[in-house]
Amino acid sequence: MNKDTKVLVQGITGREGSFHTRLMKSYSTKIAAGTSPGKGGTQVEGIPVYDTVEEAVKEHEIDASIIFVPASNAADAIVEAADSNIKLIVTITEHIPVIETLRAVRYAKSRGSSVIGPNSPGLIAPDETMIGIMPSRAFRKGRVGIISRSGTLTYEVAEVLKDRGQSLVVGIGGDPIIGSSMLDLAKEMEADPQTDSIVVIGEIGGIMEERLASAIARGEIKKKVVAYMAGMTAPKEKRMGHAGAVVYMGMGTFQSKIEAFKRANVKVAKTPYEIPEMI
Repeated sequence: MNKDTKVLVQGITGREGSFHTRLMKSYSTKIAAGTSPGKGGTQVEGIPVYDTVEEAVKEHEIDASIIFVPASNAADAIVEAADSNIKLIVTITEHIPVIETLRAVRYAKSRGSSVIGPNSPGLIAPDETMIGIMPSRAFRKGRVGIISRSGTLTYEVAEVLKDRGQSLVVGIGGDPIIGSSMLDLAKEMEADPQTDSIVVIGEIGGIMEERLASAIARGEIKKKVVAYMAGMTAPKEKRMGHAGAVVYMGMGTFQSKIEAFKRANVKVAKTPYEIPEMI
């Protein structure tokens, strides 16, 4: 992710695809091409449209893809991008059937592609490029990496960290099956010389936060990590928020995540406004 990353928009002619293509382009994201079956030969915002990803990559150098394809076909769109050797696939679409997501994510990984999402707001390297639907005004270039399960909390934390700025901000998506976990991205940020510290925004459900905390305790992540957990007042046995907010076998609860981070000596903020001082 940098100012030279060349992006393909799958589903560029749809309402969401065309709208966010315009916003990404205005942020100086290099949109090389778009795809929309049956619309090949047309243009959106001066960007050429092709019927297939295969046709687009023959004509343009593509580093990343962003998917605005409807849920019924979005898994196939991930597979199509992976088949064309696109290494970063950002999936905005939500409500993709879980078994289809599992199939597509597994296939993309076998092809050497990294998937962000589904049900993700995307990612942004402030002042360089944005591949997603984030409000760009919330971000400023700096050296703090943010990994988040919540779209709106991502923007709120970025706002309170504006004085320090961010190196890379990733919304990993709220579905039960996603392409890149918190631990996957923390390892990327650990290796990134542009990132000095990492903020993790978690929520109840799933065990990604516990797995990340265990890796930090083992010394796999050495950079400073600060966490914020949403869900402190969530009532028990009540369905909450994202599809991935599933609690089971004593793990995935607000308390289990807090305790896991504390065992790893990770500071946990009670509100987003405590994060700047902790970091």
